[in-house]
Order: sequence, then structure tokens, then C-alpha cells
Amino acid sequence: MARRPRRNHSPAFKAKAAVSAIKGEKTLIELAQEFDVHPNQIKQWRDQLLEAATGVFGAPAKAELEPGVDVKTLHAKIGELTLENDFLSGALGKAGLSPSARK
Repeated sequence: MARRPRRNHSPAFKAKAAVSAIKGEKTLIELAQEFDVHPNQIKQWRDQLLEAATGVFGAPAKAELEPGVDVKTLHAKIGELTLENDFLSGALGKAGLSPSARK
């Protein structure tokens, strides 16, 4: 059986199929035959539509919510690492190893 070439469906077509699936008047199999796509594809479009529906009414999307960066903790870690590097470079200098000899 030959594979059919990949098709790109328009957003309007996807929305129409997803809304039909949400209505529930027909089964996914019937919708798949009507729209000539796989039933799993209609289910994915339906799920995407339901997830994005909250954004229509002003709720922020989940992807936009990121944890805030604690700048004080990052500055403390930078200071700690700088102190450690300074200590190690001084210890290596006393041991007679120059920075170029360490490589």
C-alpha cells in the first residue's frame, strides 16, 4: 500500500474538525471519515482546542508561568566560586605551578 503524501491542514479546517468532535454528535470514526483524517489526529486537535480555550477568556497560558530567578542566590554562588578560584590559583602559585604549566 502506497503512503499518501503529507498534508498540511489549515487552522480553519482543524478548528472545524475539533469543534465537531467537541459537540459529540458523531463518533471520532465518523468524523475521521468525513474529514478524511485519522481519528487520533482529530482527538489531538480537540485536546489542543480545549487546552487553548482558557486563553480566550484571559487566563494566562501555562507556558508563560516561569519561576522567578532568585538574584541574591545567584550572586552568592558567583561570589563563592570566585573566592574558590582565587584560593586555588594562589595555592597553585605557591606550589610552583604557573597557569600555563597547568594545561
